[in-house]
Amino acid sequence: MPTTLTINGTDQVIDAPDDTPLLWVLRDELGMTGTKFGCGVGACGACTVHIDGEAMRSCQVALGDVWGEVTTIEGLGNPAAMHAVQAAWLRHQVAQCGYCQSGQIMQAADLLARNPDPTDADIDEAMAGNLCRCGTYNRIRAAIHDAATQMREDAI
Repeated sequence: MPTTLTINGTDQVIDAPDDTPLLWVLRDELGMTGTKFGCGVGACGACTVHIDGEAMRSCQVALGDVWGEVTTIEGLGNPAAMHAVQAAWLRHQVAQCGYCQSGQIMQAADLLARNPDPTDADIDEAMAGNLCRCGTYNRIRAAIHDAATQMREDAI
């Protein structure tokens, strides 16, 4: 029986078994390849998406268990402007190989939605489950601080 999910603000009808990981629905059924497969066990964070605004590992959420609107990296910004985190990532040249970056950005956006002025310790704690094999953690932290400042200024 088909399932309807709201993904990036658009209703999508998916004809896949309820136990299909959301990651495979996004990538294989809908062609949204910004969300990456990393480890398949929820340990690396490459597949991070938002469900009802909360960062979740899409490889660990079954289609039948999705409880709200899904936002992927493709839906984080809008056609007219990037999300503040995406813009900060570019300013700080965070990405090297880039493979983990969509998951890193989604996790950072979740952090800043909950904590608009994070400390280094807050960032380290929130981002601990997102691995970067290139080791750009210092640039990630700097970009998150930069995005937080920009978001606070934009809110004024």
